[in-house]
Formats: sequence, structure tokens, C-alpha cells
Amino acid sequence: MSKIADIIKYEGDNSTFIWKHPCEDFNSLTQLIVHESQEAIFFMNGQALDLFGAGRYTLEAQNIPLIGKALNRATGDKSPFHCEVYFINKTEQMSIKWGTDSKVQYIEPTYGFPLSIGASGEMSLRADNSRKLLLKLVGTESFLGQQKLVSFFRAFLMTRVKTYIAQIMKTNAINIFEIDENLTSFSESIKKLLLSDFADYGISLEQFFITTIVKPDGDRQYEKFKELHFRQYADIAEAKLRQQTDLIYAQTEAQKVVIDSQAQATKRAQEGYTYAQERGFDVAEKVAANEAVGQMTNLGVGLGTMAGVGGVVGGVVGGAVSDALGNTANANSTPAAESGFCENCGARLTVGAAFCDECGTAVAKTRDTCSGCGYKFERAGKFCPKCGLKRED
Repeated sequence: MSKIADIIKYEGDNSTFIWKHPCEDFNSLTQLIVHESQEAIFFMNGQALDLFGAGRYTLEAQNIPLIGKALNRATGDKSPFHCEVYFINKTEQMSIKWGTDSKVQYIEPTYGFPLSIGASGEMSLRADNSRKLLLKLVGTESFLGQQKLVSFFRAFLMTRVKTYIAQIMKTNAINIFEIDENLTSFSESIKKLLLSDFADYGISLEQFFITTIVKPDGDRQYEKFKELHFRQYADIAEAKLRQQTDLIYAQTEAQKVVIDSQAQATKRAQEGYTYAQERGFDVAEKVAANEAVGQMTNLGVGLGTMAGVGGVVGGVVGGAVSDALGNTANANSTPAAESGFCENCGARLTVGAAFCDECGTAVAKTRDTCSGCGYKFERAGKFCPKCGLKRED
């Protein structure tokens, strides 16, 4: 027989989802204590009447102490009003393991070969709708723990998870050889698909993790495509490495050119000439190496070229070329003995002229050849340019 007042509460372990308090058919004034992480459902005469959240409550049952005592005598000391209280644990229960009981069969989306894989991991669950969970899964039982709940969902999980794994891998074209780096997004995608399935039973799927994908290692066809896949990426990596090496080499060579150019510029600055003058020296060397006019013509060297050479070097090179061309012109034109040169200004005289047409000086009649060596004079002067003998009038 029930006491006049009872205290009903639950302080059990955290692996329990639903627990029925052993005290039944309690009297009015019975105290119900519900903790923050719990909810309680009050049953009377087989009906779920009230849902209690956290707090302290006085239960108003039909079992009034004095009247109930008289009624109990009429029914053999048994209360004609049946009362029960179920406690539902609302905390998130983590590290609940799951795994496929058989391999998932699907067509690998990248290479198109049939593949069998297994999967396992962990999840965390929370009682979301206490009334729905109690009525759909517990019924008249007095306890629902983690293991029993997982056993209820085992067949459900196996069917759903295997189907969803195949669907997601096909839809997102997830490569079997790259699946490990996609486990986070893969887990989130499957969780979204499972949410409504758990919600139908009043359970909230808080977290869902795939921690292991069991691949068909050792299978000949799988190993063949595995080797092909990693060889392909090895070739790409090798090509990238070669490209980076070539780039580094090109940068190094460019730096060498810049350093050499800077060194040359420093040298020119120290020695007092410019880049244009340096190029003039190069041209002068080529002119000196080509004695014949025909060879200079082949090199494209002429007075026009010399005009671009500045400063002292330009003058030296230009003079050298002018002398060479002058000698050639003299060889192909009227001999100097026939025309001669003005003694005053040195200009070439017109054949038979009595006066210089440049300065007007009278043309002196001078000897055209040296009496000492026979050198044929080309221009006016006081001494033979060949033997040094004083020229005769």
C-alpha cells in the first residue's frame, strides 16, 4: 500500500534515455522532482497525461489518502487508479558507435569499376520529443538505454547508411582514392539525410561521423586502378617539379645577366667611357680586322654607321674608315700628280687650274715625284712622306 506522500525523482547514469520510476499508484501530495537535463511524463490509467519540465511538482492523483484507503479495502488493498512516471534523459549522449554489417556495392565514379567498401564511425543522439520516443519505442517497458536504442536502430542504420553512402559518392563523384580527405563533408552529407529518419522516433541526431572507410585492399582490380591513380598524380607532381626547377634556373640566369651588366656598367664608369663608346671600340676592331673595302661593305660598315658612334671613339673609328675609303677613292680616281693639292689650304686642285678654287691661292709648279725614292706625291708638302727627303720645287 502506498504511503501518504512519496518523493519521485531520478538520479541515474547518463547512458539511459528513458527510465520508469518503480513507485506506482502513489497518493495525492506526492512530490515529483525533475532535473534540468530531464523531462517526466505522468501516466494515469494507461494514458500519458502531463509532461513536466525541470522543477518540483505536487501530483494531484485520484488516490486521495483517506478515500483511497477505503477503496483499497474493497479491491483487496489494490488501488483502482493506476499511476506511473517515466523520466526522459535530455542530455546529448556521445560516442555511440555504428558500422555497416556488410560491404556497400557501388560503381566507382572516376574509373567506372565496381567496388565494395565498408564504413564505421560514431554518432551522438539526444531525446528530442519525449512523448513520441516513449510511445513509439518504449511502450510498457521500464528502461531504454544506449545499447537497446542502438539495437532498435541497427537494421534501420544499415539500410539507410549503405544506401546514402552509395548515393553521395555517385552524386558528388567522390574518388575512392581521395575519400579520406573528404570524410568531414561526406559525414555532414549523410547526417543531413539521416535527420528526418531519427526525428520520426523522437530522436535528434546531433553528430554523425564516418571515421573509417574499409577499402578492398588486395583485390586485383582495385590494386590495378590504385596504381594507375597514384602513377598519374606522380607524373603530374614530377612535371610541376620540373617546371619549378626550370623557372628557378631561368631566374638564376637572369640574375647573372643583371649582375654582369651592373659589373660592366661599374667598370665603364670607373674607366671613363660609356656603353656607346664601348660599342664604338667593337666596331673599330671589326674595321681594323677587315683591310679591304669589300670586306667592310660585307660587314655593313660605312660612314653612316660611324655617325652613330659618339665622342672620341666615334672620331677615331670614323677617321679610320674615312682614311680607308679615301685611299680606295684615290686608287680609282685621277692621280694626284695630274690634279695636285693647294699648298695654302690643301684642297684638291682641278686639273690644269692656275688658282685654287677653294682659297684662290696661285698654283705653284712643283715636282710630282720624289727625287730620292721616286714616290709619287699625292698632296702638297715640304718633305717626302716616304723617305723624308725635302721636296724640290
